[in-house]
Amino acid sequence: MQMKHASLALSLLALFGAQALAQTCPAGAAPLNYPVTKKVEQTDVYHGTTVADPYRWLEDANSEETRLWVESQNKVTQSVLGQIPEREAIKARLTKLWNYERYSVPYKEGGRYFYSRNDGLQNQAVLYTMQSLADAPRLLLDPNTLAADGTVALAGSAVSPDGKYLAYGTAASGSDWNEWKVRDIATGKDLNDHLKWVKFSNTSWTPDGKGFFYSRYDAPEESAKLAGVNYFQKLYYHLVGTEQSADVLVYDRPDEKEWGFGGQVSDDGKYLIITATKGTAAKYRIFYKELGKPGAKVVPLIDAFEASYSFIDNDGPVFYFTTDRKAPRSRVIAIDTRKPAEANWKQIIAESGQTLVGASMINNQIVAEYLPDARSVVKVTDRKGKLVREIALPGIGSVAGLAGKRHYTETFYSFTGFTNPTTIYRLDMKTGKSTVFRQPKVDFDPAAYETRQQFFTSRDGTKVPMFIVSKKGLKLDGNNPTYLYGYGGFNISLTPSFSAANLAWMEMGGVYVVANLRGGGEYGEAWHEAGTKLHKQNVFDDFIGAAEWLIANKVTSPAKLAIGGGSNGGLLVGAALTQRPELFGAAIPQVGVLDMLRFHKFTIGWAWTSDYGSADNADEFQALFKYSPLHNLKAGTCYPATMITTADHDDRVVPAHSFKFAAAAQAAQAGAAPVIIRIDVKAGHGAGKPTAKVIEEAADRWGFLSHALKMHEPAKVAAQ
Repeated sequence: MQMKHASLALSLLALFGAQALAQTCPAGAAPLNYPVTKKVEQTDVYHGTTVADPYRWLEDANSEETRLWVESQNKVTQSVLGQIPEREAIKARLTKLWNYERYSVPYKEGGRYFYSRNDGLQNQAVLYTMQSLADAPRLLLDPNTLAADGTVALAGSAVSPDGKYLAYGTAASGSDWNEWKVRDIATGKDLNDHLKWVKFSNTSWTPDGKGFFYSRYDAPEESAKLAGVNYFQKLYYHLVGTEQSADVLVYDRPDEKEWGFGGQVSDDGKYLIITATKGTAAKYRIFYKELGKPGAKVVPLIDAFEASYSFIDNDGPVFYFTTDRKAPRSRVIAIDTRKPAEANWKQIIAESGQTLVGASMINNQIVAEYLPDARSVVKVTDRKGKLVREIALPGIGSVAGLAGKRHYTETFYSFTGFTNPTTIYRLDMKTGKSTVFRQPKVDFDPAAYETRQQFFTSRDGTKVPMFIVSKKGLKLDGNNPTYLYGYGGFNISLTPSFSAANLAWMEMGGVYVVANLRGGGEYGEAWHEAGTKLHKQNVFDDFIGAAEWLIANKVTSPAKLAIGGGSNGGLLVGAALTQRPELFGAAIPQVGVLDMLRFHKFTIGWAWTSDYGSADNADEFQALFKYSPLHNLKAGTCYPATMITTADHDDRVVPAHSFKFAAAAQAAQAGAAPVIIRIDVKAGHGAGKPTAKVIEEAADRWGFLSHALKMHEPAKVAAQ
């Protein structure tokens, strides 16, 4: 596919003239010689608007033509990255920083403890078990033995109530498709159980330990495994020791192709709570079934997609939920299934000014996690909602875990911050005291760094927070290489977390910034909805506002500012890049949703219409078309250095998004800054990626930015 051709600069000269090109882009090195990407005569008509799609052929990831295109693009990318002298030193430092123990939060089931550990450079974390906290851990499952290159990852696990069996899922090459097996915990041997075509599923055992509930799709055609649309999820019960073909269908809705289902058995074993979803919106229907009652039917409890409901626990027929029904920042309620009308609901914990993000019942108390300004706070109340205590945390950071059962007197949680490696704590629920269970040692001095939270004003006057992390004593002269990261979607909150990759960036002299944009969940459902559908531009305005604040306050300057984000964050970067190319020195859209007119035609993309809307609707088409990164690239524009990243096995945001955007961006680029695409092989959307691949990608990212932002050249004082 590689052919000698006239440079893009020459073709633009023919189109616009030498003077126009000279005015558009600053003088610099010669543009890259990109592979020729053919164009086809493909157009679509959306509500009277004709839209060209000349790179439609790149949607076929299985074609030989696409394979050759990928190969030729990777050659160009590796030639660019291979010429960056700092790249190997960055990779070596990343490898050293990454070589520290990492632990998951332990959980208890069947009288045993379970947790995972990565010794540092293992591609996948290893699952361990122990009878008591004083025992030496015993290896239970090592995913590193499942593939020589570490590309098979543990995708989920659930232990039977008697502690006899481990049901576990694996994902190959980062795929969302999982296969589930059952392991005898005492012997460490797998049984013959083998479940396929499981995707977006939790697993919950029945109290007798004989089987579990899970969700799956029908087997797809071979050609549709990667990109085929996923509809009609079904909830099944699997009896240990039987074939998958014998699994019992518990609940499905053949009249509702977009509904998905998750089954959760109550801790007392009496009920199966079924949560029905439609797309990615946090608006659920709740059904339940009495497990001990022969012939019991599935009963609707919440029969409208109006709000979020998360089951906490139950007192017999009284169910506890967190919900944002009539409480955008969420509250805790109790519903008596014998009198389920909303008028009979009882409020246990009222909505507050802090966003409630989760709750559990432990030691007969409610443990609730809140987010005031995107940082964690943990409070314990009695079952009536009266405050017992607030748990003392080590500082500004994020908490995860805090799971357990009502009769437990202990729980575990992790605490992490931008400069605090994830530490695991045991919480004594009787005293409220936390003690360190596992604490890693990382090759850096956290006292040399600082985190500060800054609020800035977005375009419409909304106050938006961001975290700025750097070495202490940051000099505000506009010369600091800065990496601005964001997401802004699907009710997901970005809270402080430790990253060896980000630490390496700061060691290089970089500033790391996380913006808490609308569309996320930091301030509840209203904050989320303010960044969805016809309001999606608010997210991009917030991100651009963060960049403008950083520049105006001399943290950095356009030539020193890079932006990054993945998935929905890749869309964010693509939109900011096309709307304000002059504002940035570099951009890295990772596994991004970049074709906003066709995203819903692949795998689970239809589910994202709850956040994005759909081009099938006239008003939403106009909004999508206005910001869709693929459709807003303009020929003759000077775009910043851009490295698009994707993976050949990404079956969530299919690689066609990145393929088409890369081809169009290369054709549009008028300047000398490179526009390259890094296409990983045997990798997916990101989950379960082997440590070796993660380090390689981080080394390429920082290497690319070190060159694009001229980090190793003498600094020039920013213009006043």
